[in-house]
Amino acid sequence: MSEDRITQRTVTVVMGIIALLAFVFSFGNVWALALRLGVPAPIAPLIAPMVDLSVVGLLVALRYLSLRGVPPEQMRAATRLMHVSGLLTLALNIAEPITAAHYGRAAVDAVAPLLLLGWGAVGPQLLRSFHAVTSEATAPAPVDETETAQEPAPAPAQPAPVAASTAPVTPEPTPAPAPIAPALTAPAVKVPEPLLTEARSIAASHHAEHGETISPAQLKRRLGIGLPMATALHAAL
Repeated sequence: MSEDRITQRTVTVVMGIIALLAFVFSFGNVWALALRLGVPAPIAPLIAPMVDLSVVGLLVALRYLSLRGVPPEQMRAATRLMHVSGLLTLALNIAEPITAAHYGRAAVDAVAPLLLLGWGAVGPQLLRSFHAVTSEATAPAPVDETETAQEPAPAPAQPAPVAASTAPVTPEPTPAPAPIAPALTAPAVKVPEPLLTEARSIAASHHAEHGETISPAQLKRRLGIGLPMATALHAAL
């Protein structure tokens, strides 16, 4: 992308320099021509800037539109006005030397307007070509439809087996307590015998009162101990 920007800026700077040089070369000639034709002195120096500013404005507009990929058909009116302004610059630039029979000077003064006419026609085309090349370089590669069609379709996801359908039916009428994650693996905690005896007593009274097995959390609350010790007591019951 840096090379593309450098190229675009180089073309833009060259077009601007050509327009500036055409203004510098034509300013004195157009001023002298206006005075020779009897144009008032305050107005004579304003004729050349009007034409050259029109050229500069059209160059900037054509550059902007060309870099955005606008087709030339939509810029036909601006291009024609650009050519007319360039022809006016050429005519006004060489009129005074020709009337004074200075043909060599007229040929030299015609160089800048002719280059301005050429860059006014070629510059936007170059910028449009740069935009097309940049767009093609950054566009994603097309996907081959035949390869996509040959790829096997993914198999439909099979539903996960329901755990309740495969679980064995327990004949006990009382529901089993919900398993607690820490109780799956008994931690390596040494259980004191007096505490275990008290836990068995509490568990027996709980089962007699509620008809279900006491949980580690209930042991923890009843005994006032930590959860690891309550889990170890529950595993030892």
